[in-house]
Amino acid sequence: QVQLVESGGGLVQPGGSLRLSCAASGFSDSEYALSWYRQAPGKQRELVAAITTAGAGGSTRYVDSVKGRFTVSRDNAKNTVYLQMNSLKSEDTAVYYCKARWWDSDYWGQGTQVTVSS
Repeated sequence: QVQLVESGGGLVQPGGSLRLSCAASGFSDSEYALSWYRQAPGKQRELVAAITTAGAGGSTRYVDSVKGRFTVSRDNAKNTVYLQMNSLKSEDTAVYYCKARWWDSDYWGQGTQVTVSS
């Protein structure tokens, strides 16, 4: 059974950093693309960052609002994807979800809360 489990969220002051992790299990290979989404209260869920499979070059992309501040990476040996978030702003406050796309199916984690506040 495919499972994604996020961790690393919490409360941080503006300008601070957090690293989110998403541990994947149940996949029979590592050819799944991984993405981070977030959803703030009263807003639609938005794509924050994505990383392709190693076979596709491991390329990354980001929403404009986080470029230069967030970095997505993956460790295939640990079946884990990370989101390093630096220079956090209050508008980054949201529940962050990871998503895997594997054989045309999407799998979601349960989410982790990130709150940026002084």
